Amino acid sequence: MEIDVNDVLLYSNLPYTLFKRGKVRDIYDLGNNLLIVSTDRISAFDVVLPDGIPHKGQALNLLSVYWFKETEYILPNHLLKEVDSRTILVKKSEPIKAEFVVRGYLYGSAWEKYKKGEEIYGYKLPPTLKKAERLPEPIITPTTKAEVGHDVELTRDQAAKLVGKSILSEIEEYCLKIYENASKKAEEKGIIIADTKFEFGLHEGNIILIDEILTPDSSRFWPKNQYKVGVDQPSFDKQYVRDYLTSTGWNKQPPAPHLPKEVIIETSRRYIEAYEKLTGQKFLEKIVKK
Repeated sequence: MEIDVNDVLLYSNLPYTLFKRGKVRDIYDLGNNLLIVSTDRISAFDVVLPDGIPHKGQALNLLSVYWFKETEYILPNHLLKEVDSRTILVKKSEPIKAEFVVRGYLYGSAWEKYKKGEEIYGYKLPPTLKKAERLPEPIITPTTKAEVGHDVELTRDQAAKLVGKSILSEIEEYCLKIYENASKKAEEKGIIIADTKFEFGLHEGNIILIDEILTPDSSRFWPKNQYKVGVDQPSFDKQYVRDYLTSTGWNKQPPAPHLPKEVIIETSRRYIEAYEKLTGQKFLEKIVKK
């Protein structure tokens, strides 16, 4: 499909009470429920960029809807209704104040720590692993859930103090089950899920999945047919934008620089391709208005 760099939604303006405007999502308060609009904003290094990525919000929203339905047999989630290709109606819950990254491969910040000889969030890994190598077992690396700025990494003991031991144990079990099942399905479709972030909430006293799930914004997706241990991996996620921004010498402080047209188009293409590969559905058919 042809991609128009000007065809973006940066900010929504609906006739409801604005609950929160995040880096990507605009959230409206509907009483017992929330309306979540996935815009085309993109952030890198915790800074929202001035340019939007065409169809990014739709790809994120549709992929989250797909995975919410695929994983609800493991754990219920907040999804009530898909309103349109970029909007969902969800249950209002009390967010659990930590995020949980499941890492199946040694990459990113974990690799940076590992090569310095440091423990990874309290884990002591074997000494001979290479960059992007599959870990002996997936590990869970929790962080704080910061409203602004950077999240702060937590050890398991610190996470237990923050959310409670029993809740943490339940969450860890859900994280690993969802990652294991999603990774298997994704690999069958040619994508490796190197790592992914989950967020949880409490609804009527029960733990549920909230926010987004298994998208290019919350995960590292690698093409399986190009995977090679020891080197940087091509990806379907935001790493492409991060790599470009790093190459410019930007100091990672606002304001962020503009993205060239070719980077915007290529990033959009990668989001769409990730959606189509993982779901087996044509993106254009899903975004056509009913």
